[in-house]
Amino acid sequence: MLVLTRKLGESIAIDDHIKIVVVQIKGKQVRLGIKAPKETKIHREEVYRAIQDQNTEASQASLDDISNLSRELHKK
Repeated sequence: MLVLTRKLGESIAIDDHIKIVVVQIKGKQVRLGIKAPKETKIHREEVYRAIQDQNTEASQASLDDISNLSRELHKK
């Protein structure tokens, strides 16, 4: 892990497309601004993990589950 020290208003560049700026420091919290292309997915880590868990769960659905879901969707 690379650890960098930045002051308020300073930034970190990642490649040519992503810039992270220290926007505010308040007590033990640091507010960061992220400038990145729209197609770049950016999530808080707990949200990212929840998405990954849901994707894993969905990928493990049985054929019966998928058939039942398909039948229910066709009823509507």
